[in-house]
Parts: sequence; C-alpha cells; structure tokens
Amino acid sequence: MSDAPLSIGLFYGSTTCYTEMAAEKIQAALNALFDQDIVDLFNIKDVPLARTQEYDLLIFGISTWDFGELQEDWESTWDDIKTLNLSDKTVAIFGLGDQIGYTDWFQDAVGMLHDELAVLGCDFIGYWPNEGYEFTNSKGLTEDGSHFLGLSLDDENQYDLTDDRIAQWTEQLLTELG
Repeated sequence: MSDAPLSIGLFYGSTTCYTEMAAEKIQAALNALFDQDIVDLFNIKDVPLARTQEYDLLIFGISTWDFGELQEDWESTWDDIKTLNLSDKTVAIFGLGDQIGYTDWFQDAVGMLHDELAVLGCDFIGYWPNEGYEFTNSKGLTEDGSHFLGLSLDDENQYDLTDDRIAQWTEQLLTELG
C-alpha cells in the first residue's frame, strides 16, 4: 500500500440485527487498533455496492439463512457484485450462521460470496480457523477444509465467543495488512 491513509469500507446485510451488531463491533475494534475513525459502515439495503470502489480494504458481512440461503439484502443485490471492479482491492469476509440448527449449511453464504468475489481478482485476507465449531458441511471452507473463508460467528450457540473472535480477527487483519 502507498503512504496514503488506508480507507476501509464495511458493507453488510442484516435481517435480525445480529450481522449489524457484529459489523459495529468490527468497526469499533478496527478504529481502536488504528487509533482513528477509519472504518465506514454501510448497510447494503441502503447503499449501492458500487460504493465499494471508494475503499482500499473491503469487509463484507453476510449471514447464512435456513438451508444455505443468502440473507435477503444480499440476495437482492447479488447480480451487482459482477459489475464491481475489485482487481486492486483487499477483501475480508465475516459471516453469521447457526452450526447446530443448520449443521449441513453452516457459513455457506460466506463461501458463496467468496466465490463471487474471487473471479473479480481481489486479494483475500482474514481466513479463520475452523477449530471450536461443530458442523457437518460448509461451502465456507478453504479447499483443504482447515479454515473458513472469513470470520465465522454463531450468535445462536456461541454468543459468548463473539467478542473474543472479533478482537482476534481484527488483530489478524491488521497483521495481514502489514
């Protein structure tokens, strides 16, 4: 990266406010780590994805619904992803899901979003170890299955771990950014 200040845009979709609350915690954690208000927060229901072009680092928040479905705001803007030019962007993803109730589809939306973004040529950071979770299948895993393709949160079953996971992940992002 150049000497210019890093610009960070955090874009999320949220139906039940859990993804929004996680996004706000990530924003606060990164602002504290950078010791300045560096993260702009956007609900994709209200802001077009074209705004991603304004930022160096993009963080996307998405939740998996029911049997591996996209959250409704992401579903309604899904085709817009293909129109983005992300070839010079660094991207991190976080997702929310229910590993017990939907054990065969845990974090599928993270994998679906990752696949859509990967063809756009962006650089990914923030892969997250899959240790400490109990699930059967996920589209949100790396090829070797050792990591999620982004931070994995389960506020249904592991709410008590969310704040620590966010703190560790934001530190990891800072390290990976150099």
